[in-house]
This record gives sequence, structure tokens and C-alpha cells, in this order.
Amino acid sequence: MSIKRFAFALHGGAGARSGRDYSVAEYHMRELTENARDRLASGARALDVVEYAVVQMESSGLYVAGRGSAPNSAGYVELDASIMDGPVSAAGAVSCLRDVVNPVSVARRVMEATPHVMLSGAGALAFARTQGFEEVGEPRKYYTLPIGVNEDEIADQTHGTVGAVALDANGELAAATSTGGTFGKLEGRVGDTPIIGAGTWADSEIAISCTGTGEYFIRTGAALSVACRVRAGASLSQAVDEVLADIKHLGGDGGIIAVDAAGRVEMIYNSEGMKRASADSANSVFVATFD
Repeated sequence: MSIKRFAFALHGGAGARSGRDYSVAEYHMRELTENARDRLASGARALDVVEYAVVQMESSGLYVAGRGSAPNSAGYVELDASIMDGPVSAAGAVSCLRDVVNPVSVARRVMEATPHVMLSGAGALAFARTQGFEEVGEPRKYYTLPIGVNEDEIADQTHGTVGAVALDANGELAAATSTGGTFGKLEGRVGDTPIIGAGTWADSEIAISCTGTGEYFIRTGAALSVACRVRAGASLSQAVDEVLADIKHLGGDGGIIAVDAAGRVEMIYNSEGMKRASADSANSVFVATFD
């Protein structure tokens, strides 16, 4: 009996800078991707696998999400995340969520346990507490600078995000994205990550997670724009290239990972680098930060 095709990709953000050593993050991404591939090979759902991968990245402190997030202009961390289940076009998101260890799991609970798509701020935190999600006990001790970011460069760190996309052996697609946002952002700022159709998208044909200067991904409706271009006949790579070109034209940069129903994976960026990894049922794990 032949194994049905599956595919997986993740990103650790498009904020990588040339000349920096990201080997620790690359090792972590390789481990995560190998684990994700094994889970998909064992029949796991795409939705479960993308949540698993993003949870691990949030908890690691290696990326600008979860533990690796920095305070906003008011001095505290606000977290954004979203997740989407392609087969039923269900989605959940949280924005401006304070001090919850894994916001992507709260986003999934919003999707599955409420009639809403997004909860924000105090309401998102109240919901997370009623659902029993783990909170950060001592924020000053918990949060840490991620790989490749120095204290004196915090103000220049304009973006950083984590995300994952997957196609499982049953042909189902899913995507998830999480971020701590831009360093020193204004209190209450929301980027593209929790906005369905901007930072995250999944349907029956494609799954997408974005990373970059969030305002430009919102203004271009980046994730949904990729999906619509593919539906209109563009190849996956062409669709991603065109959307990133639109973002660059407006003055932004970043990257997009995507997988389609045929198992094709694209991980394209127009910033200096993007931490990324992929694997599928036919190929070995690929990991890179720069070209």
C-alpha cells in the first residue's frame, strides 16, 4: 500500500540578518520538522501538526514569538496568533494577549469552543484563563531575546514571527502563525499575524503563513491574495512572488511559506533572510536561513 503524499513547512521569521549565526535555531527547526514529518507519516492531522510546531517555537525563546517576544512601548508583552483549518474554513485568533505561554493554542480554542474568530486584549486573557491555559508567572524572568537579536538593536527589529503549514495524508491543509510583534511597538498595535487572510490562510487547496512588516501584509491582504492568485491560475511560486513584489512596492519586506493540495511547498522571502525548514513524504528535511 503506497503512502499518500504529505508535506510540511515552517518559518522562524524573516527578520534574519546576514552575518549572524542562526545555527541553534536551525538545529531546532530541523528537529521540529523531522518530528512533524513523522507525525504526518503516522496519520496525524495537519491542524494538530501545525499547532504542535508553533507551540514548540513559542516555548523555545529562539524566535520573536511566545517566550522570545519583547515589551511594547508601555513595557509589557502583547502576543498575537492565529490558526486555520482548511477543510472547513474554520479559523481562530487572539491579539494583544498578555502573558500566556502558548497563544496559538488559545487561538485554536477560540476556533473550536466559541462562535467567534478573534478575541483581543483583556477578553482574550479572560477566555484563556477560563480554559485553563498556562500563564507566564514572572514575565521579567520568562521572556528572553531570541537568536540573532542584541540589546542595542531592539529598536531596529521591525518584524519577527513563527508559522507552520501542512498537508496531511488525508489531503487536509492547515496553517498557524504566532508573534510577539515588532519590538517597541505601540501599546495595542496589531499586525497581520492574527488577521485571517493577511497573515494566515488555509482552505481546501492551499495553506499559507506570512512573516514580515505586518502593516504591509495587511494592506495587501497577503495570505488570501496568494490563495486567490493560485485559484485564478497562477503557479504557487508565481503567486507568492507577486504578492511579495506588491509588499516591496509599498515599502515592506518579509516572507511567505505555502503548501498546496498537491504537496508543493514554497518558502520565498525578499528580506535579508528567513529562518525556514520543510519536508514531505518524498524528500529529506531542508533547513536554511539565507540563500
